[in-house]
Amino acid sequence: MAKTIRELVLEYFKNHPNKELPHGPVVDWVTEQYEKEHGNPPRDPWRTIRQLHQEGKLKKIRKGVYEYDPSYVHEVVLFEFSPRDREVIFERDGHRCVVCGRGPKDGVELAADHIKPKDKGGTNTIENGQTLCYEHNLRKSNYSQTEAGKRYFIRMYQTALKNQDEKMIAFCQAVFDVYDEHDVDQHIDRPDTKNRLI
Repeated sequence: MAKTIRELVLEYFKNHPNKELPHGPVVDWVTEQYEKEHGNPPRDPWRTIRQLHQEGKLKKIRKGVYEYDPSYVHEVVLFEFSPRDREVIFERDGHRCVVCGRGPKDGVELAADHIKPKDKGGTNTIENGQTLCYEHNLRKSNYSQTEAGKRYFIRMYQTALKNQDEKMIAFCQAVFDVYDEHDVDQHIDRPDTKNRLI
């Protein structure tokens, strides 16, 4: 039976216990194995590595470097706001999603979201909470806020190319330059390498 991305990632780490492994070679190996078994490339193996760290299965040594230590593996206690704190966050935000402004009056369910996740040093305090609709909470769960932003500008850039909107093309390229300058989300390729406006 073909293995899942998660099973392949764990297999690689378990075959190299107590070694500091950069995620690049792990992703390469998982991609190769997954393509052999499934006939198509896996979706975002690096995100599976991060999830395994968040679940307490892998140690994060530093940015992009993880380690499997059999003596370390443990279950992580869920990091959630108390019902009282959730209600305080909802009231503070007017019972509306801080991204789209929708709420229960629009037939939309709300979630109390951690602005800065626990694995990045976030706390379980009201100040670190925000109200999101389930749609935007799911999007944020799938992508960090900076990843979501970069993907949004990639779509904007592609639209600008189709419309031959040079002003918007240059704007998007300037945004990509900022991502590069600060070494943020470099795993998401900028789409403008062949179409740079000089």
